[in-house]
Amino acid sequence: MMSDDLSRHASSSLAQSPGAAARLQPATQRHARASDRHDELIEQALELLRRAAAEHAGSVVLSSSLGVEDMVLTDLIRRHQLDIPVATLDTGALHAETLELLERAQRHYGIDIEVWRPQEQAVLQFVASNGADAMYRSVALRHACCAVRKLEPLGRMLEARSAWVTGLRREQSAQRGSLHARQVGSDGRVKFSPLIDWALGDVWQYVADFDVPYNPLHDRFFPSIGCAPCTRAVTLGEDQRAGRWWWERDGEKECGLHVQRETPVPQGASNDPSRQPGAPA
Repeated sequence: MMSDDLSRHASSSLAQSPGAAARLQPATQRHARASDRHDELIEQALELLRRAAAEHAGSVVLSSSLGVEDMVLTDLIRRHQLDIPVATLDTGALHAETLELLERAQRHYGIDIEVWRPQEQAVLQFVASNGADAMYRSVALRHACCAVRKLEPLGRMLEARSAWVTGLRREQSAQRGSLHARQVGSDGRVKFSPLIDWALGDVWQYVADFDVPYNPLHDRFFPSIGCAPCTRAVTLGEDQRAGRWWWERDGEKECGLHVQRETPVPQGASNDPSRQPGAPA
């Protein structure tokens, strides 16, 4: 076990007391609101997932943060029996509620979710050199922590795969507003984002309609959930990602998982990475 595993044996320090949590309105009641395009959005997402499974058979994965969007994608994949495995990152600093959801989701869907962890020695060395609270001291140290805990294991998760599926939505932040449903990275790997056009209300409407398991932190005003030290609840009117790295006043609120140079894949174009614009020669 990593000595700096901040939350595996404790509940979230930001979570409210059981009594207060019991009085909270569930996120499904607060947010579920189908748009006029709700059924169309579900069909579009399903079609993109089917294309990902067909065009990258045996070489595509859903990279799940276990957030609500990724739980919707997991449900779509399992409900329609698509050959897309589900994988997640256990950074060693996740909320206890997230780890509990990981176990609950596997039981609910009858699947084994791949769990990718950082290299233990690298984490220990980073903490020994910079301290367990390094992320609070500078943006550079926070990015370095993300690189050790997230980017390195993600690289191993994707190493033998030509495509991945994510729960990104344009509505989540200004930085994500220009994303496309299919993009090819500078490494030639195709990224599918089937929920790219979904509004928050559509996401939660699907959860309510199909009884999708989700993280109870969403009920406690955590719209975006990452590592425990780097996530807080948001207040009324704040951006959906305002609770991530909230002490940083400037710059993009991203960990680096989705910031590499990527080129949109035109509708109907081949997903062969070697034939995409921007792919390595």
